[in-house]
Amino acid sequence: MFTDVMFKNVILPITAGIGVAAVVFVANFSAAQAQAQAQAPYRASRAPDGHPDVSGIWQALNEANWDIQAHAAQAGPPEYGAMFAEPAGVGIVEGDVIPYQPWALAKKKENYENRFKRMRLDGVRDQPLDPEAKCYMPGVPRATYMPFPFQIIQSTNKILIVYPFASASRLIHLDKVGDPPVDSYMGWSRARWEGDTLVVDVTGFNDKTWFDRAGNFHSDELHVVERYTPMSPDLIAYEATIEDPKVFTRPWKMSFPLYRRHDRNMQVLEFKCVPFSEELIYGHLRSQPTK
Repeated sequence: MFTDVMFKNVILPITAGIGVAAVVFVANFSAAQAQAQAQAPYRASRAPDGHPDVSGIWQALNEANWDIQAHAAQAGPPEYGAMFAEPAGVGIVEGDVIPYQPWALAKKKENYENRFKRMRLDGVRDQPLDPEAKCYMPGVPRATYMPFPFQIIQSTNKILIVYPFASASRLIHLDKVGDPPVDSYMGWSRARWEGDTLVVDVTGFNDKTWFDRAGNFHSDELHVVERYTPMSPDLIAYEATIEDPKVFTRPWKMSFPLYRRHDRNMQVLEFKCVPFSEELIYGHLRSQPTK
């Protein structure tokens, strides 16, 4: 018969061994499960047509609106001290090189040097160079990385993107449409799905927008191909390939993440900036100066 001492000497080591084995098994299983999950591609939630649902309010969290290339912090207009200083940024241009043609690089540098000056643009009135100051619609891809959230509203054959700045918006056509009817600030967007990636081909631009406040610019031959790839319920990988044979020597790419906004009562609010820029653009037309 087993005595209490014998029971303790035999049974307890066995149970202890089982416990250790169980811990090792659970640890190995958890590691294998984590590895399998890491290897499995994310499958986004589906819209009624079976494609990924990218609807929601999103925002880029970077400093590209000041300069799409890597840059140090810099002073703003001297009369405002640190209030409008430029934050440092790591850049969103892949390789951090924009392949300007020689004349275009000189133009970009001129834009940058004069970005705070009131320049005579049409022989009548003086204005700063950056179209943002004049409340022009920001263009593509700049609207995506301005420091504002934006909303994607998805249906079967159209996708609407609403931006706060200048009340800009884009209608992305998933169905078949013709060529751009006119050149415009936001271009003409035609799209298709490549697996879970929304690919948007944008043409029909005018030459009145910049990529950032640093003077990076384009012509009316700008061609942008955007790629929106859901990576998790709250993350989209965004890429934009830029092509403009008038300005650049080759295509180049920018990329950055978009994050879903989960703030309580989150909504896209208007930023109607026309009243803020009227004095700048039309102040010279008043018969009496403001007091």
